[in-house]
Amino acid sequence: MKYWIVVVSKDHIARGIAGGFMQANHGKKGPLKRMSADDGLIVYSPKQTYAGKEVLQAFTAIGQVADDKIYQHKMAEDFVPYRRNINYHQCKEIPIAPLIRQLGFITNKASWGYQFRFGFFEIPEADFKLIHSAMVE
Repeated sequence: MKYWIVVVSKDHIARGIAGGFMQANHGKKGPLKRMSADDGLIVYSPKQTYAGKEVLQAFTAIGQVADDKIYQHKMAEDFVPYRRNINYHQCKEIPIAPLIRQLGFITNKASWGYQFRFGFFEIPEADFKLIHSAMVE
């Protein structure tokens, strides 16, 4: 079992939660291929909306990869992103700031946002459990 963080604006992940799916890195297939059924997933939202400027910097969703299926979904004539099914858990949104010092995957605490620029990455189980415990009380 592996644990992942995907970076998605809050408005976009709201659609994913409602539909039981996720997309990563603007619908690319590569990141989704790295996941397996039952892997843990945490969503980090740097902003409230994709097109907006309102900063959020919070963990906004948590779930588990539902199966091994990767599929495409036509959202527009020229945009057919890849998706994975996710079983999202009931949780509360939590800001990242109070957890930065405790998270092992953030090696440079002063430039903590750097890691999130990749949009999708694996984290250690201990970090997943720390965030999970703060989100699901």
